[in-house]
Amino acid sequence: MTTLARRLGPADAVVIGLGSMVGAGVFAVFAPAARAAGSGLLIGLLVAAVIAFCNATSSAQLAAQHPVSGGTYAYGRAQLGPWWGFAAGWCFLIGKAASTAAMALTFAAYAAPVGGEKPIAAVAVAAVAIVNLLGVTRTAMATRVIVIIVLACLGVALIAANSGVERAPFGGIFASGPYGMLQAAALIFFAFAGYARIATMGEEVRDPARTIPRAIVIALAAATIIYAAVAVTVLTTLGADQLAATTSPLADAVPGWAQPVVRVGAAAASLGALLALMAGIGRTGLAMAREGDLPRWLAAVHERRRVPHRIELVLAVVSIALVLTFDVRGAIGFSSFGVLLYYFIANVSAWTQTRSNRRYPKWLQALGMVGCIALAAAVPWQSLLGGVAVLAIGLIGRMLVRRRPRTDPRA
Repeated sequence: MTTLARRLGPADAVVIGLGSMVGAGVFAVFAPAARAAGSGLLIGLLVAAVIAFCNATSSAQLAAQHPVSGGTYAYGRAQLGPWWGFAAGWCFLIGKAASTAAMALTFAAYAAPVGGEKPIAAVAVAAVAIVNLLGVTRTAMATRVIVIIVLACLGVALIAANSGVERAPFGGIFASGPYGMLQAAALIFFAFAGYARIATMGEEVRDPARTIPRAIVIALAAATIIYAAVAVTVLTTLGADQLAATTSPLADAVPGWAQPVVRVGAAAASLGALLALMAGIGRTGLAMAREGDLPRWLAAVHERRRVPHRIELVLAVVSIALVLTFDVRGAIGFSSFGVLLYYFIANVSAWTQTRSNRRYPKWLQALGMVGCIALAAAVPWQSLLGGVAVLAIGLIGRMLVRRRPRTDPRA
């Protein structure tokens, strides 16, 4: 059998989305954003939130019409054709593979002793893969526990950072110029992108036409509030220059007694995001394998656990290889490039929906298209060139494969 079971309710969907967003990014992303834009990271946060909202509404609108696994890969195939769908799926896989490595390495940076980060990160990937293989309800349950831990640790950190601490003056919000603020927005968007995990699980949510749109918007709104609180706190506590120079901004912003709490929260957040992230990538890979865009033997679903076990195992092996090969620095920009192109295709797909399937005005999709391209072009040039090269490899590979005799009339 290759169908999945609908076992997730509205609360589960919101928790999975929130667990994907409130992850490693909230503990790390504001430092590189400050290096790009200084105090202008607040404008970058606003821009990232607006583009994320446009993308979220497009994903929600598409998920209501196409309640299947695969997210924009499935939507692009249905609305635009197989090549658009493949491009979306490939961008998602390469972008989120980089995210998986970044999340695991961030977890290890907080949880492992100095010098043992990479082995611990590899063990974390293996452990998360085992949890996902046990079934989606266990994934949702584990994510719920992790979200509670993370929110509690963030609450303590925000209270500690704002209790009797002298405020650091900051100004020059617009000093970095449009490019600096766009680059900050692109980096911060890395932390926002988790809401799509809800849409990729369309075959496992009860009443998806109602549940998915509501869960996406609720999870995104909650994450935006949390990110704004953290951004203002670290900026007013450390100042733009010190924030730009640190690798652990939230830990540096709190008194010594609260730093262990921040460390626990960061490790739990990274692990929670990794858990939801790997589940989402597995569902997109399943959809691509069903259509022949990945080897069809990867489309198997475990008869008892009802999870795509083969694609999950392959994903775990690839993620461990990335963890052992790369560090976290270049992963964020590379991931943002792939994911922004993925959402560009989501917005184009939503633009083509008929009036009867439309839930949001077209101008939101237009803004999302323009915003995704602008932010993708603003990532660091190394990430931009690498992303273009890997995207081209995928498209050329599909073209060569499709030249062979085939039986799929839609391909």
